[in-house]
Amino acid sequence: MGKGCITVTKYFLFLFNLLFFILGALIMGFGLWVRFDNQSFISVLQESSNTVKVASYILIGVGSLSMALGFFGCIGAIYEIRCLLGLYFTCLLLILIAQVTAGVLIYFQRNQLKHEMSNIIKGMIINYTGQNRTTEHTWDYVQRSLKCCGWTGPGNWSENLLIKNSNQTLYSCSCRNDSLPGTDVKDVGLCDHLSPEPPVYQDGCIMKVEQWILENCFVILGICISVAVVELLGMILSMCLCKNVVQEDYTKVPKY
Repeated sequence: MGKGCITVTKYFLFLFNLLFFILGALIMGFGLWVRFDNQSFISVLQESSNTVKVASYILIGVGSLSMALGFFGCIGAIYEIRCLLGLYFTCLLLILIAQVTAGVLIYFQRNQLKHEMSNIIKGMIINYTGQNRTTEHTWDYVQRSLKCCGWTGPGNWSENLLIKNSNQTLYSCSCRNDSLPGTDVKDVGLCDHLSPEPPVYQDGCIMKVEQWILENCFVILGICISVAVVELLGMILSMCLCKNVVQEDYTKVPKY
């Protein structure tokens, strides 16, 4: 390979590593959002299941590792250090294998994950008191924002322990349909209704939540595919550059 081709490969590899660094930051940011967000459906799941918490830590770890690899890849490309380029290629290969394995496992476990999600939400509705400022209030936010009631429908709330054991005709305040007449609207807790039927939305949240998850899955899938393409290109370029670097020259590396 000519000197000009090596130079072009080197700077292309630098640009791909810079992009890889940015995508790693996006993955880490998404993992941090999953771990610390308390205003979306994700927080309902992570309060009741360790699976989401573990997944968030994995995303944070993969994102951090990707950023580190992007940094070292940039250094190896600019200063033509074979050991860094070889280490970069090996780590990218391992990450790509891990990503494909994780994707296959999630695909084949999707029905089990859906069943687990249903059990989590139904259990939370049964034990709902309106006092939990994380899980329960987040579920109230989900019902208000999606304009739905219960998991499969308003009938899920009939299993709530407080509603079953109360002399009043209670319903979930966050299910309140503003277009129907009734008492003052409250954001959280349980409300009393005077009409024969509670003024609530009739649609369950399962369909709208699945739609929300699918929409976010496309975003995640797009990010993962972008990362995989960058990884493959980075592996090809790093191998080409590594094969054409004849001798190490550590004098190029800046010393601090």
